[in-house]
Amino acid sequence: MPYMHITTNVTVDEHTAELIKKQMGHAIEAIRGKSEQWLAVRVEGDAALWFAGTDEPAAVVQTGIYGSADHDEYESLTGRICEILDGVLSIDPARIYVQYAETEYWGWNGRNF
Repeated sequence: MPYMHITTNVTVDEHTAELIKKQMGHAIEAIRGKSEQWLAVRVEGDAALWFAGTDEPAAVVQTGIYGSADHDEYESLTGRICEILDGVLSIDPARIYVQYAETEYWGWNGRNF
């Protein structure tokens, strides 16, 4: 039950968004028990986004998961996210923030897990 909301000031066409979605589907496996099967991804390009006072390519990735993960899993996922956005969108990892939120309750299909 993970969710990633990727916001960037870089233009992202449909093909590129699909590529990011697919790669994030593999990256989420850094968190034990998480997989692309349950991953929801939103890619928002051309956002009015400034990082350190400039509009050079940047991104913010808000990542929510049901339950929790340990430090090493988050560290690994952050590395993978930065690698993907650098490789696909040419965003310097030093201009990427990754935010994590752990959720005790997660609803799906009319019920909660």
